Amino acid sequence: MSSEAKNRVLSGMRPTGRLHLGHYHGVLKNWVKLQHEYDCYFFVADWHALTTHYEDPKVIRDSVLDMVIDWLAAGVNPANAKLFIQSGVPQHAELHLLLSMVTPLGWLERVPSYKDQQEKLRERDLATYGFLGYPLLQSADILIYKAGSVPVGEDQVAHVELTREVARRFNHLYGREPDFEEKVDTAIRKMGKKNAKLYRKLRKDYQEKGDQEALQVARALLDGQGNLALGDRERLWGYLEGGGRIILPEPAALLTPAAKMPGLDGQKMSKSYGNTIALRDDPGDIEQKLRTMPTDPARARRSDPGDPARCPVFPLHEVYSDEARKQWVREGCTTAGIGCLECKQPVIEAILAELAPIRERALEFAQDPQLVRNILREGGEAARDVAEETMDEVRAAIGLNY
Repeated sequence: MSSEAKNRVLSGMRPTGRLHLGHYHGVLKNWVKLQHEYDCYFFVADWHALTTHYEDPKVIRDSVLDMVIDWLAAGVNPANAKLFIQSGVPQHAELHLLLSMVTPLGWLERVPSYKDQQEKLRERDLATYGFLGYPLLQSADILIYKAGSVPVGEDQVAHVELTREVARRFNHLYGREPDFEEKVDTAIRKMGKKNAKLYRKLRKDYQEKGDQEALQVARALLDGQGNLALGDRERLWGYLEGGGRIILPEPAALLTPAAKMPGLDGQKMSKSYGNTIALRDDPGDIEQKLRTMPTDPARARRSDPGDPARCPVFPLHEVYSDEARKQWVREGCTTAGIGCLECKQPVIEAILAELAPIRERALEFAQDPQLVRNILREGGEAARDVAEETMDEVRAAIGLNY
């Protein structure tokens, strides 16, 4: 994998409505951080949304701009990341189709989320090819950009592992060009005598002795060869590891911290539970929601002592309060030294302060929807250019470049 692709990150989000604090703490804050460290591609996964909402596409259509406005308001910057709509890059669908020709059915059926989602969404008819194949569409999303890293939580690692298996199988089937050895020799000679000799020695040390350090040095050597075309570099990567040309590099899971944003009832914040605070909720509504949150049922009266471990409010202190504040809550609650509204007030203030600049930026973007469309159009153009380069190689490898 080239150093450019190795530094590329791909992530997407389904458009199902305005975003809430769970999305902000679980995904968007991480995207804002990653955009300064990697070459980031963030996309609206509208085809993925169709796998579960195919009977009501209006929800998807109405949610796209709203969701992207929330991304921008949260600090995702189109100067630092490419933002685009999945269906605006048809190469995703083409690669998905071609990968479906070589992916065993059993690989899709064993993806853990397949049965989990069917169980959770039992009221919907999910006995469709699109729903079964959505993990493979995810693989196409990743592989079309040769992304080196995919930010996921622990529950999504299986999807990245499937992508690695699919890439490995594709490379095994199509990476061996008829004249592979001759092209490798030509590429090695382009490195110059000294580097060519070093490359051959490092390859031998890795393949004969399993020397991992030799493998790393050889990879760094290839990354530094500015005169090599991308195709030559990828042939030498494949030759180094004993295979053919690596057409679709295997991505790595970039584990993200587990989302810790609790909802208004103490469960995970989720629209399906009706326990959310949206990023653009009115400050008065936010305050009302928090002030009327349930608390420890043992505190029927102000004078009753309580237990923070049984109170849905305390998990919010875990997110927004420092240790001194949390100790104040523990002592005040267990001794009835503070009332529930006193306990909630610092959380109310912290959430309002966090959301004020986000709401302000969102209002600016909402008043100029054409700017948002232009951002998505420009991001889509950049994404299509990269995706088409990959598809040129994929078509040639399979023999579809008539």
